[in-house]
Amino acid sequence: MVVVRLARGGAKKRPFFNLVVADSQFPRDGRFIERLGFYDPKAPEGRERLRINQERLAFWKGKGAILSDTVTRLVKQAGAQKAAA
Repeated sequence: MVVVRLARGGAKKRPFFNLVVADSQFPRDGRFIERLGFYDPKAPEGRERLRINQERLAFWKGKGAILSDTVTRLVKQAGAQKAAA
């Protein structure tokens, strides 16, 4: 099964996450199929905190990819940011 989830990167106590499409059996931070964006929860004010390639996300959802709970929340958050802008 293909899943869209977060892969953690960054230093200790300074997380940085990539939104990736991966096989559900691959390790969390291991091999992935495609990178769709990023999420930086500790981004300072004025820097981009979240970026998602909506076209590719729609493509993978059309192919049957399942979004993790956190990615679902972030996609809704990104939609709300675009509506406010």
